[in-house]
Amino acid sequence: MSAKTYKNLIGGEWVGSRSGQTFENLNPADTRDVIGVFQRSDQRDVDDAVAAAKQAFERWRLVPAPKRAEIIFRAGEILQERKEEYARQMTREMGKVIKETRGDVQEAIDTAFYMAGEGRRQFGATVPSELPSKFAMAVRVPHGVCGMITPWNFPMAIPSWKLLPALVCGNTCVIKPAEDTPLSTLNLVKALVDAGLPKGVVNVVTGFGPEAGAPIVESSDVRAMSFTGSSEVGRLVGEAAARTFKPCSLEMGGKNAIIILEDANLDLALDGVLWGAFGTTGQRCTATSRVIIQKSVYRQFADRLIYRAQRLKVGSGLDESADIGPQINQQQVETTGKYVEIGKREGARLELGGKRVTGPEYEHGWFFETTVFTEVDPGMRIAQEEIFGPVVSLIPCENFEQAIRISNRIPYGLSSAIYTRDVNRAFLAMRDIDAGITYVNAPTIGAEVHLPFGGTKATGNGHREGGMGAIDFYTQWKSIYVDYSDRLQRAQIDTGE
Repeated sequence: MSAKTYKNLIGGEWVGSRSGQTFENLNPADTRDVIGVFQRSDQRDVDDAVAAAKQAFERWRLVPAPKRAEIIFRAGEILQERKEEYARQMTREMGKVIKETRGDVQEAIDTAFYMAGEGRRQFGATVPSELPSKFAMAVRVPHGVCGMITPWNFPMAIPSWKLLPALVCGNTCVIKPAEDTPLSTLNLVKALVDAGLPKGVVNVVTGFGPEAGAPIVESSDVRAMSFTGSSEVGRLVGEAAARTFKPCSLEMGGKNAIIILEDANLDLALDGVLWGAFGTTGQRCTATSRVIIQKSVYRQFADRLIYRAQRLKVGSGLDESADIGPQINQQQVETTGKYVEIGKREGARLELGGKRVTGPEYEHGWFFETTVFTEVDPGMRIAQEEIFGPVVSLIPCENFEQAIRISNRIPYGLSSAIYTRDVNRAFLAMRDIDAGITYVNAPTIGAEVHLPFGGTKATGNGHREGGMGAIDFYTQWKSIYVDYSDRLQRAQIDTGE
């Protein structure tokens, strides 16, 4: 049985790439399973998509925001109806276990319902004028065509963070999903189309970064750009966007730490580290890749973590009993293996895992063992660089103050956490950790859609996704003055008289 062929969505029509070239989307748990055949788009396809979005913007921006929101709400209801179908398809194309892909789809549902409410809440400001008989206010207006490039690890949730706020604000969109997971983004967009989204308002081009992603960033008709991915690629996206003076939101890497103090509930902390480090096979920008542990409880915690981690079941994500699925592709497995070797050379102690999983049921997939390093120095590369695999480094510390310094001693600043029963230290950590997100007595994951999501330093460039952060990015301020004095008033010149 041949795999289904999926097409680009341009101007409301499902069309093939101009070149006629395609690529296959493979199941990382079993690469013999072809999820589908997708279009390998290039500059010409992007130009068509941008032109369609630009044309649609002239109509879409005039649709009242509450009416735009009604379409998004209906899309959320459609996603609810299709949740299990879309989650199973996501597990096949991305690999993470089915309970996690159900959560991924649920996050898109939550985002849809939240952003639908923003159709009636795009608040501006009215202020007193400095002159008599004059009215002053500021309103939000859309940018126009917004370009989006999304990653493979949350292939429906993250596109929803970008598309849905952009749409409710009146923008039109061109999105390129990751080449490893295009189907989940197409499923999200199909829900929008079935909910009544007009033609051309959202356009999807599938393909690879240099061929399909770069032309979106470089297009002068794309007026705002949102990218989630590595810091290395994000830097290129930011530089290219700057050349056409477009606002650019960058969400990039992380090297997140959990601090465990000696007064912590160690049972709770253990559950948190297992989920934070090995959930999504460690393939999260918010993954817990460092655990900073006070020395008095360090060995006790390390032994318990190793005992629990080696009992996690690795397997196909469609197996309801599996705890950990495959990595996304061969390159990611090789990267994880490379960092294991780096850690050993640096002098860290490998106490669990460290290699690809073998056996008949794993031979056609990209599986890697749960891996634990102990006695890790904060300056080691495995404690500084993002690995994006099921690898966690345990770092000993003397006290709370040193733990905070170690937590901050990285190029990134996305997520952070502390386990303690001391409320004073919890609040000091909230104040002093340099990160966009801090959890107390919970792991470094679990963003909620109504709060801003993003980080500091090399994690991002100051913008945020989620909640009002997204509304802020996908709108621009317009100040409006109405002078009803029926005479010339010259602002600061006349106010001084």
